[in-house]
Amino acid sequence: MNKIVAPSVLAMDFSDMKTQLKRIAVGGAKWIHYDVMDGVFVPNISFGPDLMAQIKKHSEGFMDVHLMISDPVKYFDVFIEKGAQAITFHIESMDSVEDTLAAIKYLKSKDIMVGITLKPGTELSTIVPYLKQVDLVLVMSVEPGFGGQSYIPEMADRIKQLAEMRNLNNYSYLISVDGGINRETGK
Repeated sequence: MNKIVAPSVLAMDFSDMKTQLKRIAVGGAKWIHYDVMDGVFVPNISFGPDLMAQIKKHSEGFMDVHLMISDPVKYFDVFIEKGAQAITFHIESMDSVEDTLAAIKYLKSKDIMVGITLKPGTELSTIVPYLKQVDLVLVMSVEPGFGGQSYIPEMADRIKQLAEMRNLNNYSYLISVDGGINRETGK
């Protein structure tokens, strides 16, 4: 399976955003990972939909939006309107299985790639009911909410488990990894 590299906006030098976006394109990355933090679900605040719209003006990259927020469904439409092509939300931010399935169905009805994720300490079993429906499973290899953390090596086991579940059940989701990825951990 081909690997997709999605440079994170969190690592961008915003004093020269156009050049940074050009580097992403010249480097061959087709996706841009856009982390949204609300200061409630995670302790930090990052970016909103308007900045994403500015990035979209200067990039043809596929916009992969990761919502680390307490009420993600409330913000689906505004991120779609501003250019999101994939939206990943945390299972911990959802109230019930029914609400989660409805959120997945809604995003699919808008022709948006749907991703689900969980914090490193959350049991993998919490997302199993959704694996058949989602397009992407994001493995958090750091605690969400802070940039610049080191990769948690134990998350390699989670990646393997998700790959095994995908193969055993003939699911089609992509496995994405977020946090502490560099030349060494990316291998």
